[in-house]
Amino acid sequence: MKKIAIIGFGVVGSGVYEIIRKNKDALTKKSGEEIDVKKILDIRDFSDHKESHLFTKDFNDLLNDGEIEIVVETMGGIKFAYEYTKALLESGKSVVTSNKELVATHGEEFFRIAKEKNVRYLYEASVGGGIPVIRPLACDVSANEVVNVSGILNGTTNYILTKMFKENDSFENALKNAQELGYAEKDPTADVDGHDACRKIAILMSLVTGRKIECEDINTKGIRNVSAEDVTYAAAIGCTIKLIGCGFVENGKVSASVEPMLIPASHPLSSVEDVFNAVTVKGNMVDTLMFYGRGAGMLPTASAVVGDVIDIVRNGEYNPYYSWGDADKEKIIPYEDINTKFFVRIEEAQKEKIASIFPDVEIIKGVSDYGFVSPLMSVKELDEKLTAAGGYISRIRLFR
Repeated sequence: MKKIAIIGFGVVGSGVYEIIRKNKDALTKKSGEEIDVKKILDIRDFSDHKESHLFTKDFNDLLNDGEIEIVVETMGGIKFAYEYTKALLESGKSVVTSNKELVATHGEEFFRIAKEKNVRYLYEASVGGGIPVIRPLACDVSANEVVNVSGILNGTTNYILTKMFKENDSFENALKNAQELGYAEKDPTADVDGHDACRKIAILMSLVTGRKIECEDINTKGIRNVSAEDVTYAAAIGCTIKLIGCGFVENGKVSASVEPMLIPASHPLSSVEDVFNAVTVKGNMVDTLMFYGRGAGMLPTASAVVGDVIDIVRNGEYNPYYSWGDADKEKIIPYEDINTKFFVRIEEAQKEKIASIFPDVEIIKGVSDYGFVSPLMSVKELDEKLTAAGGYISRIRLFR
């Protein structure tokens, strides 16, 4: 029998407990050994829980228990999660997490310790909730050189943009509705400003390249400034707007960003709506694969966590498939050097100057302004030309 512990009995942690209790026989069959919860660490009072004897407020009860071989960390945050995870790995226990911020910030350190102690540090649930994407990237497409990973990585922003596009709602109203439904936090900053998606694409690109991709090297722009006018223009040119986290590997170098993008209606990502997530992976042999499903929620996320637990029970020793090393800043392509296209909105007074700077583009009339799709060029060059033309109202990158 494998004894596990859970740190944090919130949404995901309680989901892990529920799956292990309800699916006990199936988990035993799939893992080859019975899995049982021995301890649950949480600072809150659970004296009225039907298994109250499992709960403790003392981390040492987990750390010093020789029977506990695997610990599930679902508490979130950095400070205590970091301290607990490091201590557990150093004590020879494997750790499974859903904590994207922790993985993106300290993953490479934990992988080193796991290797030294011949244990595992797994994190499937940190990206895409219940969508399997980490394991396929690490194992199933390993015969490929992965050249691009792109996706809708945040359900809250996707819900908001769906409301704006389908129901002509404003950002403010759509956000309020998301909060009322429990999709968005009271403080939605991490979601709507792109930080959540940034951590996720950092994890995915770190795994793809084998080097830590730091969040500070990922140009990140959220959806606060996406307007009804942007939505109207997008529809006029046959596109939708999605918050996309994307990373490209080109000639051994990496570019990554999180930003609103115009997605052609013909692309599968354009039809991903509401709180659903999707990730596309392009390999040089397999071409493009897409992984789709619920990116959050108690049981979808918990199922990914328990999947990692099963993996460890089956194959307890360290393996390098899920790890990466330290960052290499020289391999990062600055955002301003990326070659891409943008849809740009301008004032009517700029129309003639834009036409002279970009003589081959079609300028589209909107309600009170004009828009056009820029030629393929670096972000830096485009900015210089737009500055010379008097700036712009907004610009949204075209997905490729």
